[in-house]
Amino acid sequence: MRKGIHPDNYRLVAFKDMSNDDVFITKSTAETKETLEVDGVEYPLVKLEISRSSHPFYTGKSKLIDTAGRIDKFKSKYAKFKKQAVKEEE
Repeated sequence: MRKGIHPDNYRLVAFKDMSNDDVFITKSTAETKETLEVDGVEYPLVKLEISRSSHPFYTGKSKLIDTAGRIDKFKSKYAKFKKQAVKEEE
């Protein structure tokens, strides 16, 4: 293998799924400023919105996660187009 092409900061990192609080530990070079203690050992922490434990493809369950009212904002933003379409039909 070629020397000098691999990162120096390859270490164990805790990844936390914020939708269901699942934590898994794997090796990574991801930069992070936060840490998490797991079984008495402190690991760098990377927060995830979705992971294998919450993604519908892997779980077989469809789950609607509305963060910060995205669906409501979408509906209110495009409601005016729906009103225009109804007026044009009449």
